[in-house]
Amino acid sequence: MISFFVKGLIIGIIVSAPIGPIGLLCAQRTLSKGRAHGYATAIGATLSDLFYAVIAVCGMSFVVDFIKDHQFGLRLAGCAAIFLYGLYTYINNPVNKLNKIQPTKDYIQDCLSSFGLTITNPLVILLFIALFAKFNYVKDSFTLTNNILAVLFILIGAALWWMLLVNIISYFRGRFNIRGMGVINRGTGISLMVLSIGAFLFWAIEPYFH
Repeated sequence: MISFFVKGLIIGIIVSAPIGPIGLLCAQRTLSKGRAHGYATAIGATLSDLFYAVIAVCGMSFVVDFIKDHQFGLRLAGCAAIFLYGLYTYINNPVNKLNKIQPTKDYIQDCLSSFGLTITNPLVILLFIALFAKFNYVKDSFTLTNNILAVLFILIGAALWWMLLVNIISYFRGRFNIRGMGVINRGTGISLMVLSIGAFLFWAIEPYFH
């Protein structure tokens, strides 16, 4: 059971650890709005990964086949969503909001927007399947209880990673002034747009290298 638990933690961390668009967004919100907004963003990303982990564990082959058959369209939609959100982040000035009271619903918006952006990349299910095979994590002989524990351990690993990331970033938050917050916001927006364009170009030319 300990080995099973450790494997789940490792898979959860591997899936969540790459500092991609959502990682940048989580960092930007933690720095500009505070730790709670960083957690809300992280929760949205974790819920999306949880959704795909459940599909992978349950072995929903028709979903996997659909993703494989429509990879380019799904990638294009994901890149477009990240680019548009990057543009919004670049244009949006957090300084204008510093004197306004942030309503509770902002946390919900942060969570939902993060979930929406992460869910546009269903190819993560293929990453789960590859990791399951590598670590021999999920077996056909598993019972429902085994499958639930498999997903739970992955969720714990992902949550631990996001908690660590948000707390590290929050630790340095006090070192940024108002101008720094604006620079971070614009830098995050540019990074999101560059990442989306770079990913699209890479996926567009990838078939020519096979």
